[in-house]
Amino acid sequence: MSATEEMSKALKATTPGFCDMPSTIVRASIVQASTVYNDTPKTIEKAGEFIAQAASDGAQLVVFPEAYIGGYPRGYRFGIGVGVHNEAGRDCFRRYHASALVVPGPEVDQLAEIARKNKVYLVMGAMEKDGYTLYCTALFFSSEGRFLGKHRKVMPTSLERCIWGYGDGSTIPVYDTPLGKLGAAICWENRMPLLRTSLYGKGIELYCAPTADGSPEWQSSMMHIALEGGCFVLGACQFCLRKDFPDHADYLFTDWYDDQHQEAIVSQGGSVIISPLGKILAGPNFESEGLITADLDLGDIARAKLYFDVVGHYSRPDIFNLTVNESQNKPVTFASKSVKAENDSEPKDK
Repeated sequence: MSATEEMSKALKATTPGFCDMPSTIVRASIVQASTVYNDTPKTIEKAGEFIAQAASDGAQLVVFPEAYIGGYPRGYRFGIGVGVHNEAGRDCFRRYHASALVVPGPEVDQLAEIARKNKVYLVMGAMEKDGYTLYCTALFFSSEGRFLGKHRKVMPTSLERCIWGYGDGSTIPVYDTPLGKLGAAICWENRMPLLRTSLYGKGIELYCAPTADGSPEWQSSMMHIALEGGCFVLGACQFCLRKDFPDHADYLFTDWYDDQHQEAIVSQGGSVIISPLGKILAGPNFESEGLITADLDLGDIARAKLYFDVVGHYSRPDIFNLTVNESQNKPVTFASKSVKAENDSEPKDK
């Protein structure tokens, strides 16, 4: 008998009215797979196959990696250099822009229907286009097939800033779902302490971390967030080979292996699910595409926060305080005044 079981038995024996608390178990799956580059319909079709597979195994929540639809542009240079304007790079961006989604739009409706059909909550990494600016976005869907909303990455990393726009405080949601409070931070946003704190302040319990960082070091960040936030962390990363990418001489891959052949690993995955107590429940997988699945006991959240609640008893608001601007920032605002239409039926002065 474990120490926890012995303690429970002792409490039952000594505490009037003591009974076991019912457990709430959520089955969650991460899809670790590559985009079908330059082919959004096939990417969505592939996603649907993985979602159906996860649902058939009992998954209630399915999480995809960063930029799964549209593709993470690993190795792309878009002809960019300081003071350099490159026609081939512009054409590459044109194709990349064409693969992105309008939100809301027909592809979003298609994803909502896939979520409804499989009765799963879905978090999908996607490239979003708003006019001709791209945003790295996480889309949220309910198991009833409703599009709940989105999170736009607030801080693109390095050269991502040349091709992606910046999200603002209006899209940092945490959704109160029957599975738990659900939200996301994308890739190196997860290393931003104040962004994490804003999610903790909204009570996040199912912390999704779609990413393109497949390094072993990333596991330390995922572990830290689980312990810091007292939440379940689902870190989702693509597994990609060189052959998954369009053939282009300008791509600058950093392969995980020295071999520069079509089977060389370009993004090695490392998707992982971690409990609020710091226990690895599934993964990491650095070897292949596939599902990473675990049963999440939501009771572990209270167990973890007995000793450390980052925005509760451990917060010291008398010393530290965070203010989050949740307003939407628009570059152009039109302040139109109403103009009374002239009534042609009335006689006019001559």
